[in-house]
Amino acid sequence: MTGQQAGGYAACASRGASGNSDTSVLQLPLRFSPGDTPLDQERTPAAPTLRRALGRWDLAAIGINQTIGGAVFLMPSQIAAAVGAWSPIAILAGTLMTMIVAVSLAEVGSRFEATGGPSLYARVAFGRFAAFEVGWMMWFTRVTSHASVANGLALALGYYWAGAAQGAGRAAVITAITAILTLVNVLGIRQGARTVNLLTIAKLVPLGLFILVGVFFISPTRFTALPAVSFESASTAALLTIFLFGGYEVLTVPAGESTDPRRQVPFALVTTVVVVGAVTILAQMVAVGTLDNLAASTTPLADAAAGFMGGPGALLVGIGALLSMTGNLAGQILTGSRMIYALAEQGDLPRALGRVHPRYRTPVHAILFTAGVALALALSGSFAWMAIASAVSRLVTYGASCGAAVVLGRPGRAGLAGTALFVSPLSPLLPVLGLLIAALLVASASLEQLTAGTAALGAGALLFLVSRRRGTAAPAGR
Repeated sequence: MTGQQAGGYAACASRGASGNSDTSVLQLPLRFSPGDTPLDQERTPAAPTLRRALGRWDLAAIGINQTIGGAVFLMPSQIAAAVGAWSPIAILAGTLMTMIVAVSLAEVGSRFEATGGPSLYARVAFGRFAAFEVGWMMWFTRVTSHASVANGLALALGYYWAGAAQGAGRAAVITAITAILTLVNVLGIRQGARTVNLLTIAKLVPLGLFILVGVFFISPTRFTALPAVSFESASTAALLTIFLFGGYEVLTVPAGESTDPRRQVPFALVTTVVVVGAVTILAQMVAVGTLDNLAASTTPLADAAAGFMGGPGALLVGIGALLSMTGNLAGQILTGSRMIYALAEQGDLPRALGRVHPRYRTPVHAILFTAGVALALALSGSFAWMAIASAVSRLVTYGASCGAAVVLGRPGRAGLAGTALFVSPLSPLLPVLGLLIAALLVASASLEQLTAGTAALGAGALLFLVSRRRGTAAPAGR
């Protein structure tokens, strides 16, 4: 979530004003060097572990919640500006490209049972340094996104209570929402998941009403005058739709708290892309079919809703934006904390970040650290330039996951991880296509994005070296 998207949220709100089994978190046959002791064997038998309580729909809700955010409210006009009435087809194309990466993630994810997601896959396929960079970039994106969205939420609330947008009021709103969501996550994975589930449903209801009502006001003639589209415009629209789906990959991270991750992670990934694809395509069709000069709108869904439902419709979309931001914040803390916990569990960060609370069975230190850093960034306002690096973060995540699917699917590499329980009929073609999509993201990134992303990767490399020098990391062969 960028600062621009957060600002769009605020503008959108302005329109509105007018079954558990407990097992070790390391359940994969990693290959170690002689003399290494896996971390799960270093623990005493009485040491607390994460609680496996997440079902397949919990994981799907995490993915949907993190994907349906600011873009669905703001990007319809940007895609329409590129390809006009072809925009629903462009989103369909983006959905199919996203599904290629998601299916590749599902295949490699079906080999693992532990916490970490793409970082874990990279560790087994490419080694510790690659894994650390993937995990670092994913966590980095979570905390900077939290900071951006938290400020957007305060700004949006400012249209209903002026004091929330600045000064002490802004600080109070950001601190209160972060503290409440942090407490919920500390108290247990079920509490955190139920909060995400509730907020996911709450954000889907306004979007569903927008679609169900708006479809009766669509003017078919708006889809008959299809403009000529250049290759450059088509490419821009396709890449915008890929970014529209950013965030779904985080559902793989808390696999160590899933009751059956090797089956549930693939289900959740595919379900997330299908649901998000359907919602965004239908919302785009309503926006194209009902709103004049869609490409010029800064808050397209709110403007469209105001056109066919009046003030209450615009308010409905504004409320949906507020709920969407709140849900996004809840998911950032849940998934971000598990990412840094996984790095600590693997010995790449101080062991304290891998401690599990004996009563709540949550990674309490990782949760508090993640929330604390996100809160500090949000209050300081020093997050904007960091959020630009998210484009490179997505490239690193997609590339590492698709690459791991290729490596671990090769003959003779089966001993590195479990047998894949989900295999696409087109494997290994799809992971290779996923790598090409990641390369397209690189080619489409701006110089500013590449610079920020490279700086973030460099900071991660430095942190990795410092961690090893201080002895917090595991032995080099791991």
